[in-house]
Amino acid sequence: MTHDLSGIFTPVATPFDSDGGIMIDWFDENLERLVAAGIAGFLVSGSQGESPYLSDDEKLLLVKSARKRIPDQRTLIVGAGKESTYHCIRFIRKAADLGADMVLVGTPSYYKPAMNDDALFAYFWSVADESPIPIIVYNIPQYTGVNTSANLIARLSSHENIAGIKESSANIALQAEIRRRTPETFRIVVGSAPTMLSSFIVGACGAIVAIANVLPAESIEVYDTFCSGDWQKAAVLQDRLCSPAAAVTTGFGVPGLKFAMELVGFHGGYARLPLLPLNEEQKAALASIFKNFTAAAVREIPEVAKR
Repeated sequence: MTHDLSGIFTPVATPFDSDGGIMIDWFDENLERLVAAGIAGFLVSGSQGESPYLSDDEKLLLVKSARKRIPDQRTLIVGAGKESTYHCIRFIRKAADLGADMVLVGTPSYYKPAMNDDALFAYFWSVADESPIPIIVYNIPQYTGVNTSANLIARLSSHENIAGIKESSANIALQAEIRRRTPETFRIVVGSAPTMLSSFIVGACGAIVAIANVLPAESIEVYDTFCSGDWQKAAVLQDRLCSPAAAVTTGFGVPGLKFAMELVGFHGGYARLPLLPLNEEQKAALASIFKNFTAAAVREIPEVAKR
C-alpha cells in the first residue's frame, strides 16, 4: 500500500507513570481516540513522544502496540534517527518488521562542526539506500543545533526512497525554497502548528503537530478548511489555534503537552526526568489558555470568514 503524507498527523505522546514506566494501556487508549477523531496518520517515538528518553526496546514496544490499533489505510511513522548510519539502518529494519510504513530520520548532531551538507547527504542517502521503507528527513534545529539547507534537500529529493521532509523550524522561506527546488512527488510536512496555514500555502501537504494530541478535531478543521478553498475561515481557525499550540511546545514543552492532554480527557501521564512537571502556577496559566480557547470556539466565526 502506498501511504500519503497529506492531512493532520499526531506525534503521539508516551504516557509514563511516576516512576518513569510506560503506561501502555494509556498509550493504546489515546491512539484509539485519535483514530476515531479522524487523524490521518501517527508518529510514534518522535520528539513529543520523548524519543531521546526511550530505549530501542521501548520504542519497538510502542510500534508493535500502535500497529495493532492503527488501521492499515492510515500511516504509521516511526522516529528512527540515530547518531550513526549503522545503528539507524538496523533500527529501521526492526521497525519495518513490526509494521512501520515510514520512518522519520533526524539529523545527527553530536559532532556538529562535522555535520555539513556533504556529511548529512551521505548519512541520509546511505540510510535511504538500505531502508526497506521510505524515510522522511526531520529538520528541527531548535533541538539539534543542525539545520538542513534547501540545497541539501534538493539533492536528497532525487532519491526514490526519500519521501519528503518534516520541516519543524517554522522557517516559511526555507519551506518555500524547498518546494521550489524539489519535484512535486517530494512531500513537505510542517511540524509547527502556529505556521500550519502559511506552510500549506507555500506547498506543505500536511502537518505533524503536537497540538493534535490535545485538539485533534480542531487541527483537522484548519487543514480541511484550507483544502476547501476557504482561506479566510482557515485563517480565523489558525489564529485561534496558535495560543494553545504554542503553549504545548515552545511555551511549556512536553510536560505542558501532557498536562493539556489531561485537561481534555486524554492520558498524559508524567514526563520522564530530567523534564520536570509543571508547577501550580504553570498549570493555572496553561488551564487558562485552554479555557480561553474553548470560549473562543463557541463564538460565531466573523462574517468575513464565511464568504
